[in-house]
Amino acid sequence: MTIAERVRGVVEAHRGERGALLPILHHIQEEFGWIDPQVVPVLADELNLSRADVHGVISFYTDFRSEPAGAATVKICRAEACQSVGAERLVADAEQVFGVKVGQTTPDRSVTLDQVFCLGNCALGPSAQINGRLHGRVDRSRLVEILAEGNA
Repeated sequence: MTIAERVRGVVEAHRGERGALLPILHHIQEEFGWIDPQVVPVLADELNLSRADVHGVISFYTDFRSEPAGAATVKICRAEACQSVGAERLVADAEQVFGVKVGQTTPDRSVTLDQVFCLGNCALGPSAQINGRLHGRVDRSRLVEILAEGNA
């Protein structure tokens, strides 16, 4: 089955829903791990939208990826509560450790570094979500330790 056929199947599962584009994009990202630019014209055609409309939604929402993520995804909270206890230092340390900026993936695809603006773990900041698992009181050494142990 081709990517286009799989995408059409996802669209069919959501056809008739109001505002179907967002649930469709979430479904595609869940299935493929990212939203390949190849699917934009398929979605535009199936949903009677312009390619620009589809691309605009994908690029606006930071949860949608236009390229595959790394094996580990690190999201560091940068909301005010975490900032007040060292989140900016943690971001700078993470960028140095991984050699990429926020929003990028390491060349070997081992880590994707992202930011969020509240993980709801304010009392234990700075907080990070690593492969979907929440961690509090994260500093440079704890971040490296979590990834090294695979305890994400």
